[in-house]
Amino acid sequence: MKKSLIITGVIVVVSLVALGIFVRLTDKNTDIQYVEAEKGFFQISIDAAGELVAANSVDIKGPNIVGNRNFRASPIRIVDMVPEGTMVQHGDFVAELDRSAFVNSLKEEQDDLRTEQTNYDSKVLDTAVVLSQLRDEIHNQVFVVAEAEVTLAQSKFEPPATQRQAEITLDKARRTLEQNQKQYNLKRAQVKMELLNLKSKVNQQQNVVNDISGVLSAFTVRAPAAGMIIYKKDRMGQKIKAGTNLNPWDPVVATLPDMSVMLSKVYISEIDINKVTTGLPVEITIDAFPEKSYRGTVSSIANIGEQLPNSDSKVFEVLTKIDQYDPLLRPSMTTGNKVIVKNFNDVTFVPNESVHAGSDSVPFVYTRDRKKQIVVLGESNDKYIIVEEGLKPGTQVWLTVPENPEKFNLAGQELIPAIKEKERKLAMLDK
Repeated sequence: MKKSLIITGVIVVVSLVALGIFVRLTDKNTDIQYVEAEKGFFQISIDAAGELVAANSVDIKGPNIVGNRNFRASPIRIVDMVPEGTMVQHGDFVAELDRSAFVNSLKEEQDDLRTEQTNYDSKVLDTAVVLSQLRDEIHNQVFVVAEAEVTLAQSKFEPPATQRQAEITLDKARRTLEQNQKQYNLKRAQVKMELLNLKSKVNQQQNVVNDISGVLSAFTVRAPAAGMIIYKKDRMGQKIKAGTNLNPWDPVVATLPDMSVMLSKVYISEIDINKVTTGLPVEITIDAFPEKSYRGTVSSIANIGEQLPNSDSKVFEVLTKIDQYDPLLRPSMTTGNKVIVKNFNDVTFVPNESVHAGSDSVPFVYTRDRKKQIVVLGESNDKYIIVEEGLKPGTQVWLTVPENPEKFNLAGQELIPAIKEKERKLAMLDK
């Protein structure tokens, strides 16, 4: 009997303890359904990850083949390249590009140049021979004319017929000399034009060879100035390095950044970009130095959105200038950026999820004292929203829709005209 009473007592005690725990847990779970309306400092900000870039940099470019008729505008493979972060001086080796696709073209053009030069040289020799023969003929004809003149002079003591024959012979010799001289002048003018044309072809072909040779010499890329090598990124965000292809329309192999002025480059979604303006303050952290923080200001905002890989929404590039110099900062370091859109002091605010709206779009909250309180709302951030009218600080509101919400008493109807007027002004601004 005593044993049964003892067991019964133990069960009762355990049950009471369990009930107490259950009550406390229930109270605890009930308490977290409420939150107090707070008053104080309120901030609207946009958080975004980014990376460091230099405000100014010198591009290290490969050969420019776009628009050059001697080259086909196609991607060029990078055979070798110095590691990123290498310090270089002016003229130091940076990268070697694959020129194998263009070497045969150079050889063909060089062969054509030799052919044109041979044609020109042969024409010069042929011309020299022809003109020499014509000059000899003129020289010989001069002697013929002289002999005819002597014969005519001696014929004055001869019969008239003999004198007439001597005159005819002299006249014929002189006409032949004149014809030879004209033929020589015409031939010389003709071969001069032919030589000019051939020389022009040689010069044109030489220019082609020089152009190809000059471009191919640029396939060994060298530093235009001293600095640190930073790899260029392609349109997909991938670094251009050994083994990748160089875009002929954007032949920048790498950059030499001026690290005295650094920027943090971020991408803001199209939903939030209308909140961002130049000059806004930004709080910046560097993943590599989590103990440090920096201040900056928004310096530029892209006018046109773009779609990043693996993303369905459009984003806009935003550049933030870091206010202070730090030699530890390097391009491509990952950054955390907090763009401060607005700050408010001494305002009342509640969690976003505690605010509801009916079919009439009038906002309200459920208070713990069982009121369906209409409120005038202000601006919001990702967690909280400002309550301009209708709610006092410290008032407890439901985080979710409570049970039997139809039993809550509606309060704050006098605020509806102010809410509607505010909606009208906002609609006017949107127009």
